[in-house]
This record gives sequence, structure tokens and C-alpha cells, in this order.
Amino acid sequence: MALAGVHPHHRVAVGVSGGPDSMALCVLAAAWKKAGEGRKDGGREDDSGFVDGLLGVVVDHGLRPESTDEAQLVRDRVHGMGVMCEIATCDWPDGRPKQGHIQEAAREMRYQKLLDICIKQQIAVLLIAHHSDDQAELFVLRLSRNSGVLGLAGTAFVSQLFATNLKYDGDNFSRYVIILVRPMLEFSKDDMYKICEGSNNLWVEDPTNDSMLYVRNRIRASLRSLSIEDTFQPELHKLIYACRLTRAFIDNACSTVLMKSLTVMEHGYAVIDLEKLDPHNVDDLCLSQYLAYVLQFVSQRHRPLRGRSARLLMDYIRTISCKAALTVAGCYLSAVPRSKGTKVLVCCSVDLMESSSVDMSYKCSYAKQPPPVSEINQIVTEARICSDQFLQNCPNIPFLNSKFSTDVLNKAKDLKLIDDCTLEKLNYLRTEEHQKFITTKEHKHKEQYLEKTSFPCLKALNLWPGETCHFMGRFLITWRTSEVVLNEMCLHDSQKQICQYCMVNQDGSVAVRHMFDTDWLFLAEVCKIHSLEENKNNSNGSFNKLEDDKHVQHSRYLQLSAMKSLEILRSIPAPARRMLPVLTNSQGDILSIPSIDFRCCPSLLIEAVFSPRVPLGGGYTSYM
Repeated sequence: MALAGVHPHHRVAVGVSGGPDSMALCVLAAAWKKAGEGRKDGGREDDSGFVDGLLGVVVDHGLRPESTDEAQLVRDRVHGMGVMCEIATCDWPDGRPKQGHIQEAAREMRYQKLLDICIKQQIAVLLIAHHSDDQAELFVLRLSRNSGVLGLAGTAFVSQLFATNLKYDGDNFSRYVIILVRPMLEFSKDDMYKICEGSNNLWVEDPTNDSMLYVRNRIRASLRSLSIEDTFQPELHKLIYACRLTRAFIDNACSTVLMKSLTVMEHGYAVIDLEKLDPHNVDDLCLSQYLAYVLQFVSQRHRPLRGRSARLLMDYIRTISCKAALTVAGCYLSAVPRSKGTKVLVCCSVDLMESSSVDMSYKCSYAKQPPPVSEINQIVTEARICSDQFLQNCPNIPFLNSKFSTDVLNKAKDLKLIDDCTLEKLNYLRTEEHQKFITTKEHKHKEQYLEKTSFPCLKALNLWPGETCHFMGRFLITWRTSEVVLNEMCLHDSQKQICQYCMVNQDGSVAVRHMFDTDWLFLAEVCKIHSLEENKNNSNGSFNKLEDDKHVQHSRYLQLSAMKSLEILRSIPAPARRMLPVLTNSQGDILSIPSIDFRCCPSLLIEAVFSPRVPLGGGYTSYM
């Protein structure tokens, strides 16, 4: 726990399923807290008799008839350990997940519920009971998918988990995050049973763990049959540890290079300085991970960069960045204008914006929330120092030049981490599960093709006065209201507090979308609005519409606003402009482009600030 920067005085939650793994974790967490009693950083029992600052959380997925009774049984058993426990019940508004997606959907829902409770209870740290057998299963699973060393490293020891939505209390925005710690990665499944038995604690067995329909269960059974020999399991864990060491080194190196070679601009795009990056002298693994971090941050889609995409991107950065543009992994890359190919622009691709602008946008909640836990930064700082010190004492990083899973296995044999027998078994497991994966994948693609009969209808995101939304997971857009008339030209409706020039919808709302190329032309046309004197000399009668001084003032305001905005827009590279939020009415009239300070009327107080949901690098992560 100290290696994770966590001490007994920190408030901690434990995810509890009732199985031997999580029950063993509860036993150890409670003992760790109690062992700190009397020390400066220690825990103690509160007035209720429960261990202070420790909460067990049982997630009832509601996918089986008996799940509610089981959750209550587990809660009572955790209470019996002297640990406070509560149940989080899952709702499935879209219905039960489809067969084949149940485990994935349940996992996402489980972590969301755990995160929500930690935020509500102001808990900084969540403990999860993953152990070394879980890591072995994940290793074989990713081996069968041809993952490289970064994937084979398995699950992180420490990582940050970010809330899906930013919170807003009317004055300040808060990004909620907790520290996810897996302190039992060095423990085996057998250790879990021994801990439960030694502490006289009962557990429940999940009946789905015996179903061979699930890939993890098949791999678990295969590993169990191959682990009869004494050397296989220890050698496999040595190999996994070496992968984790390599991953930790690469992540650390990427963080350092990101700081000196990447600039994040206020309008939501990033610029890579190739002279500072020097990609020709960066190892493939480090460069691939560096680029993955950049693209994940810009797209706000945290998916690994794999295979052909990774190779295409590295070749682009090293050879042809000054001559062409590239679209990959939801991002658009091109040379920064007038940089002579020494700098690369990275922004969202048009395809991503058009397909995900609604899915990745949401209204911010004004519900009162406790403030984010301030000690998280201190925990991360301490953990980072421990990790950095450890890596400084590791002169030999084993798999820096191993691009593919087969390279990792062969290198491990050369380094005598595994012997010929273990290598043969791992290759057997890889081939067997890979074939099942290919067959299952083809079947799923066929089912998806048969089911694909229509496309979902995307709904526009509408904003009302006083509301805030997070657009594309990047821009916080706030429509502020004011009872004060800002300008004499504003002809305010006494009920709506907006003027006739705002041109909002009849219900008082505006729609939010990303910028189109034609929006630039609109601003240019507005800049050409005739002056008052020219209109006076116009004989076609159009001046009748401008006779009122307020109309003339509005035209001048509109023109000045467009001129100022166009000047800002010219400083933004053309591909990056398409990411900017634009507010329109139902007729498509542009009312505001807040990122560049354009608005059709001074009473339309709409602001946009670049505030990505997940920070660069995805937050702190440690594999050591």
C-alpha cells in the first residue's frame, strides 16, 4: 500500500463480490487499518464498532434472480469482519445486456457504481482484489490476440479512474477522480482461500465462473491443467513481471518526452515538436506509446493503438509529416502551417466529430456534490516518487526491442526467464485460444451484419439559459444569465431575458454542433455588412429595415464581433477549427461561436473553455 502512496489514515473503499478474492482483500485491508492504530497515519474503530475510514461496496448487478439475496448475505459477512458495507444496485435502462456482452457490460456498470459511491463518500482510494492468477489469464488472453509487451504487462497496480461527467456547482467545475489500487497482484488464488480459511471467513462462488462460454473461464481451466509441473507457474509470473517492468519504463519515458515535446492549445488541439521529440532516435515501443497518449487525449477515446495503425503513424511521424495529412484513430494529423514540417498538428477527425458529437456530449449536473478529495494529488506524488526510484535501480529493461508477442516469448527464453517446456505450453495456449477467437469473431461479424438494418437517429444537444454542457468531452459551454441589460440596443423580452436579435428557438434554447467550413465564410460575409452611410445612399429601399438606430447598432456590433472572431480564427489551423463548438437555432442560423468570442448579440452570454474529461496520458498509472 505504501508503494501506491496510500496509508492507513486515508479513506479507502473495497470492491466486494463475496468471492474468496475480495473477502481476503477485506480481511487484509481491515488488518492493515487496525495495525496503523496508535500511529500518526493509523486507523481506528469508529463509534459504531466498524473500522474507521474503510468501506466495503457490494455491487448487485441484478442479472440473476438470486443476486439480491446474495448481495445482502455478502454485506452481512463483511459487517461481521468489522467493516462497514453498503450495496449498490444496478439499473439497466436499456434492458439486460445481450448474451456475449454481459461480462463487459457488468464490468463497466460495476466500476461506475463503485466510482459513484467513492465520490459521494469522499473516498480517495478503491481497492480491487485482482491477483496473480488473474494476471496469468489476462496474459494468455492477450497473447492469443497477438498483443505486444505493453498489453502482456496486464493490469496496472495503480491507476486513476475518472468520472464520466464533470460536475458543476454553478461557480466551479470539478473533475472527479479516484485512485484504483490492486494490492494483491503478488498473491495467488490459493493464497486467497488460505486467508479466508485462516480468518474463519466464508465466501460464495460465482456459478458463471464454471461456464466455458466465457473466454477467461476456458483459459483458467487450461492454465490449471498445465500448472501441474512446478516450474510452469513461477516462470509465467517471472515473464509477466518482466513485461510489467518494461511497461513501467516505457510509460515513465513517455511522460518525460510528452512534457518537453507536446503543446496543448487552448482551442483543443495539440502540436508535436518533432525537433524536440527526435522520433528517429526513439525506440518503436516508446514512440508508439507516446503517440497513443497524444491521440487518446485529443480524441478523448481511450483505446490502445494497435498493429497497422501504430506502424502507419510511426512511419508518418518519422518520414512524411511535412508532405501529407493522415487520419488515424479518430484524429487528423498534418504539418503545422509555416513550420516547414518540424511541427505536427493533431486534432479530431471530422468522422469522429460527426459520429460521436452527441454520444460524447452531455448536460452538466447542478446537483450539490462533495468537493473532490484533495489528498489524491499527494497520493499520486508519493506513488510516482516510489516508482521513479525503483526504475532508477533497474539497469536492464528486458523487452524494449520486442515488437510482437512471439518476440517477447523468444526473448524470455533467451534471458532464461522461461524454459523450453514453458515456451511450448504458452505457444500451445496462444494458438488454441487464437483459433477460438477467430471463429467467434467471424460469427459475431455475421450476426452484426444480419442485425444491421437501420441506423440510430442522432439527437441534437440543446442548451437553455443557465445551463452548462460538456461538448465532445472537451469544451465546457456555459450559458450565463443576467438581469442587467448590457447594451441599449438589446430589445429584451421581460420574460425570457433575451433580445429579439438573439434569434434563439421559441422555447429559448440553442443547439450545439461542431464547426463547418461554411461557418468561416459566414463570418467573412458578416464582416462585409454595409456601413450606415452606404445604406443611406442605397436606393433599393432596403434602408427602411435599418432606420431604427438599434438596428444600425446591432449591425455594427455584429460586424465588429465577426471581425474580431475571424482574426482569432485565422490563428487556428484550418483542420483544428472544425473541433470548435457552434451554437445555432433550429433554422441553422449561427448565434454564437464562444471559443472565438463571436456572438450575434451582447446579451447572449455564452462561454466555452477547453477542459478535457481525461488529462494527457490518462492520469497516473503504475505497473510496479
